[in-house]
Amino acid sequence: MPTGTAIPDARERLFAAAERVLLRDGVQGLTSRAVTAEAGVAKGVLHRHFADFDDFLVELIRDRISVMRTRSAELLSAVGSGSVVDNLTEALVAMFTSVATRMVGLITVRDELRTRLRAAGHQGVPVATDAAWMIRDYLAAEREHGRLRPHADLDSIGLTLIGGGQLLYESGKPNYEAVRRLVVSTLAGELVDHSDRA
Repeated sequence: MPTGTAIPDARERLFAAAERVLLRDGVQGLTSRAVTAEAGVAKGVLHRHFADFDDFLVELIRDRISVMRTRSAELLSAVGSGSVVDNLTEALVAMFTSVATRMVGLITVRDELRTRLRAAGHQGVPVATDAAWMIRDYLAAEREHGRLRPHADLDSIGLTLIGGGQLLYESGKPNYEAVRRLVVSTLAGELVDHSDRA
C-alpha cells in the first residue's frame, strides 16, 4: 500500500494484526515489521500513529483493558442473580482468551513496556491485575448481597482464580468444565448459597 494513502481505522487494523501475530508467532514473533506485514500496510504507518513500537504496545494493551472494563460492568450487573460459580466461570472464560494470556507474557518480558504502563498509571501486571480487580469487585458485591461469607478473603480468592485461569490457558485452551472446577474448588467453604456448590 502506498505510504501516502490514508487508512481508515488504522489503529484498530494494527491492533487486530498484532493480536493475530501474538497468537500465531508468540511474544518473540511480535515485531513492528511483523505487525505491519500482517496488517498489509507500509512500515511507516505504525510510526505515523505511534511514537515507537513500545508506545504502540502500550496503546494496544490499554485498548484491551478498556474491553475488560466493559466486561467488568457486565459481571457486576449479574450480582444477586444466577449462580456465583457460573457467573465467575463465564467471566473467566471470556477474560482468558489466548490473546489475553499472550499479552500478560508480553508485559512480563518487555521491561520498557512495563515501565511505560506504570508511568501511565497501571499497577502490577496490567491485564492480569485488571482482571483480579474485576473479580474482586464482583466478589465484594456478592458478599454484600449475602452470597459469600462475611469474612471471605476476596484478595486471595481473586488471585487464585486469576493465577489458576492463567495456568489453565497457558497449558492449552481448557473447556468450560475445567474452568468451572477451578471456581468451585477456589470458592469451597466461602459460598452461603448451598445451591452453588454443585
